[in-house]
Amino acid sequence: MDDRAHTSTRLFGETPPGFRAADRDLRIDVCRGIALWWIFLDHVPNNIGSWLTPRNYGFCDAAEIFMFISGVTCALAYGRAREREGWSGMIGRSLRRGWDIYAAFLLLTLACAILAYLAGSDDLADESNTRVLLEHPGATLAHAAILQYRPVNTDVLPVFVIFHVLFAPLLWLLLRAPNATLGVSLLLYALVHLFGWRVPAWPNGVWFFNPLAWQLLIVLGAWCVIEGEKFRPWVMSRPALVFAVLYLIFGLVLAQSWSIEALVPQTLTDLLAPPDKSNLSPMRLLHFVALAIVALRFIPRNWEGLSTPVLSCAKCCGQNSLPIYCFGVLLALASQLTMLDLSEGLAMQIVVSVAGVLMMIVVARVLNAISIQRERKSAGTQSIGKVPPVR
Repeated sequence: MDDRAHTSTRLFGETPPGFRAADRDLRIDVCRGIALWWIFLDHVPNNIGSWLTPRNYGFCDAAEIFMFISGVTCALAYGRAREREGWSGMIGRSLRRGWDIYAAFLLLTLACAILAYLAGSDDLADESNTRVLLEHPGATLAHAAILQYRPVNTDVLPVFVIFHVLFAPLLWLLLRAPNATLGVSLLLYALVHLFGWRVPAWPNGVWFFNPLAWQLLIVLGAWCVIEGEKFRPWVMSRPALVFAVLYLIFGLVLAQSWSIEALVPQTLTDLLAPPDKSNLSPMRLLHFVALAIVALRFIPRNWEGLSTPVLSCAKCCGQNSLPIYCFGVLLALASQLTMLDLSEGLAMQIVVSVAGVLMMIVVARVLNAISIQRERKSAGTQSIGKVPPVR
């Protein structure tokens, strides 16, 4: 008997299992919230808090985690929207989200410039890449409007604008030929490294996050939602875990050799220089994959630790990723200014790190409370408008 319920091949046009899941995977918001904390800590220069992030213990950092999870959440959100509202509704949602990110990017650009101007610090203006905006506002804002100019630490937002706008055709391809689509993404990634392809930018000519390379993590995240269950046995296998652990140890040893003292021969350290982040070096990509394998192996979907107070705070930040990311960029600039004006000592580094993360949590809690209040008002308005049934 042909039992479709037990076949390992998803039929053409069939809804992927990830779209049918009723409950939300808490690991997504928790990981995204922790990544936001790490990004903030890494954005504060000369900060002891950055030693709490993956940056100093391997090749990749929080950027890879944030980008991959964005691909996962886009596939889940837009895939379910397509199921409920059709392609037209899904496209409308993706374009509106792209517009929200675009507007947030422009407002954040202005906010960074205003902060640098009010601070009156030439060092902050130079390090935040806002001096050109303060000296040539017209030309700079024109280039910002077409995503060619970006203050420091805002580079990821234009990348997300592009991917949200283009996610509808990407989802269409992934639903029809997921493995071929991932293959094309890998091919484009390889061509970027072979021929040095880049997207034009202004005034320095390059995007810090080259979208032609970083698209791979977005596509990989979406592919995992649609097709990943078929490869889960391999990902959870012992050989995959052994490879992941060995690669993470290799990355740890080499990272410590770059930053503290040589633990491997100098020839090897020089040969494997710190991998390129702008084009998502293969060493960084493999390091992220190794981290993901270990995390999936030891942090199950129903892990009780996800409900602890600390991870609940991370989940809250992850649920408000766009405003918290923007707020974190401004906090990093304010923290840098505070350290320049007052002290760059260890105590100040700890204060700005802890205070920054706590402020992100408070803002996220406030945003969640506002969202819940709006939902209650909306539900109350709809219930008032209904005609009670005749008994």
